[in-house]
Amino acid sequence: MSCFTFLKVTMVIFNLLIFLCGAVLLGIGIWVSVDGASFVNIFGPVSASAMQFVNVGYFLIAAGCVLLILGFLGCYGAQKESKCILLMFFSILLLIFIAEIAAAVVALVYTSLAENLLNALVVPVIQKDYGEQSDITQVWNSTMEGLHCCGFNNYTDFEGSPFYQKYQSFPHFCCANDSTSCTEEMAIQANVKGCFRQLLKGIHTNAAVVGGVAAGFGALELAAMTVSMYLYCQLDKA
Repeated sequence: MSCFTFLKVTMVIFNLLIFLCGAVLLGIGIWVSVDGASFVNIFGPVSASAMQFVNVGYFLIAAGCVLLILGFLGCYGAQKESKCILLMFFSILLLIFIAEIAAAVVALVYTSLAENLLNALVVPVIQKDYGEQSDITQVWNSTMEGLHCCGFNNYTDFEGSPFYQKYQSFPHFCCANDSTSCTEEMAIQANVKGCFRQLLKGIHTNAAVVGGVAAGFGALELAAMTVSMYLYCQLDKA
């Protein structure tokens, strides 16, 4: 078997797996969008905390669609030896790779900017819906229980919320106890940290794992781009 044939078969199998992964992500994304509460119950506080900062359902649907397209282009382009489709596959993958690097740099350098942007999006949702919308309330309760945190920043995020207006009290997570009443004085004394800081702390604690996974994805993307460009160039010589 020649090197070209070997890489062509490898490309087809690899992108077939990518296509299947995309289909799975798309299915999960649709499920989360339709029934987010059961997703939180199954996957616990980590999924709940993620749902505070991004719409997990739409994110998974978008990621699934991208993987479906990439998998199809890579598999079809290699199988049919189409230069146009291989070049399209390479270009899309290159754009994704550049975007990932840019996002990583922004996340590392501009953490405070990201926090301010998320704060402007998340806190108004708490003040508007916590204690009234069951899904929002359940997601936040799961997050605060799992991460041992209170609100996005602290207990003040719940001031003016339907929950506070009804009970004249903050969630008991903000007082680090199981009592039904959590006054402002108790919350100040408990000084429970906000969920964003706790989430960042968890990421920093597992930085090696996160970095390893990111490096693995990057290596796979580079390998796929290299193989696709090799096949493209070899077709020029055919």
